[in-house]
Amino acid sequence: MIISSIALARRTRALLIASALTLVACGSSQAATLPVAAPAVDTPLAASAGKASIVFSGGCFWGVQAVFQHVKGVISATSGYAGGKSETAHYDMVSEGDTGHAESVQVVYDPAQISLGQLLRVFFSVAHDPTELNRQGPDTGTQYRSAIWFSNDDQQRIAAAYIKQLNSAKAFSDPIVTQLSPLPAFYAAEDYHQNYARLHPDNPYIFINDRPKVAHLQAQFPKLYVEPR
Repeated sequence: MIISSIALARRTRALLIASALTLVACGSSQAATLPVAAPAVDTPLAASAGKASIVFSGGCFWGVQAVFQHVKGVISATSGYAGGKSETAHYDMVSEGDTGHAESVQVVYDPAQISLGQLLRVFFSVAHDPTELNRQGPDTGTQYRSAIWFSNDDQQRIAAAYIKQLNSAKAFSDPIVTQLSPLPAFYAAEDYHQNYARLHPDNPYIFINDRPKVAHLQAQFPKLYVEPR
């Protein structure tokens, strides 16, 4: 599928802005040097293989998806939308910024290989900058807000405790603005958005904003880093 004219225009505009900035992953400047501390509250690894899922929003879903596709224990990472209604879960509408949706990524993982706390640590360390309100790097609007969409009490409890821990420790120079909200529904994005960073590694937007995130993941979490299957 050919990317829509609105999508192309938006990415081109963002690229021009990003080119005027330093060539680092969008919004990762505060977290690029060292990973944040591991969560004090977490669940133990499961005794047997299984599946669990959580939805993250952290700016453009291309980069967030690319990061989690390289994390050990992640079964799938799907770009999509969360926060709005089904009838507005379409890229051209979400891009207007008034649908309530945020560009999001549904992470399905094996809790016997990786814990929720480890996923949260990756999310806050390299996937995005949790102190940027309604933006990530060159992309601005509520559709780029930082959010964790929980689907059970454990996810809410662990994520809330971790945000409190990081804020108390002043892990970032500014307060975390990540929203913690119950997941109403997740809607997969259009096919042309799936695996975008993997399929278009030399796209200037990917090269400037998203490939460094994957490099930071490999550098900061070598034991978690894997090549996608």
